[in-house]
Amino acid sequence: MENYKQLLSGKKGIIMGVANQYSIAYGIAKELKKHGAELCLTYHPNLESRILKASSELETEFVIPCDAEKDEDIINVFKVVGNRWDNVDFLIHSIAFANKEDMSGKYSQVTQEGFQKALNVSCYSFTAAARECAPLMKNGGSMVTLSYYGAKKFIPHYNVMGVAKAALEGSVMYLANDFGVDNIKVNCISAGPIKTLAASAIKDFNELLDWHATHSPIKQNTTLEQVGKTSVYLVSDLSDGVTGSIIYVDSGYHTIGVRRPNN
Repeated sequence: MENYKQLLSGKKGIIMGVANQYSIAYGIAKELKKHGAELCLTYHPNLESRILKASSELETEFVIPCDAEKDEDIINVFKVVGNRWDNVDFLIHSIAFANKEDMSGKYSQVTQEGFQKALNVSCYSFTAAARECAPLMKNGGSMVTLSYYGAKKFIPHYNVMGVAKAALEGSVMYLANDFGVDNIKVNCISAGPIKTLAASAIKDFNELLDWHATHSPIKQNTTLEQVGKTSVYLVSDLSDGVTGSIIYVDSGYHTIGVRRPNN
């Protein structure tokens, strides 16, 4: 068991999108750190006070501000990392955003500006980060991004974010093909709903949580720890040969069509 706890000993990686101690990125960072990984965290400049507290608790190596809408910020992250570390083993991308008004009402009412913003932040930023990170993965590596079932099926009040996540999942396949020759795995975790700062933008989110817990096969909501453990698997050598995949961590909710009331 002691050896298992050091599964990521000596591995270095970047986690993009830590917002606070309740964010998915933080939950992932906590599990990776527990298994011996060295971490660099990125955060939106508006969240500096929160990230400094979170990084202190995690005892991370260093943190870098990054506005995912700006190419120059993304480029700078990997320039700074490249100057500090001689190699990067993994990249976790946990960044998404859409205007609140574009996630309510009818999807057809989304503005061009709102559509572009959601796709740029939630999808393109992963492509840009992967492109910059790949040269630093000199011994191969693993890239992981985060999605949600709204990429596959209609989810109320998800709207343009569902479209952005669908594009993100498509990008995973193409990036896996681009970087496979360099022994770099690219995968996606589709997590069940978790109460985070980002989730607060989704109308009736508590109702969504209750529905998920009631109707998923395991009858529970997804936890940060569960997503973190799956991330450990994906960035470790245990997942050799796994790339271009969407892995669901949602208590099996994605398998359900219709359930009888007594089931």
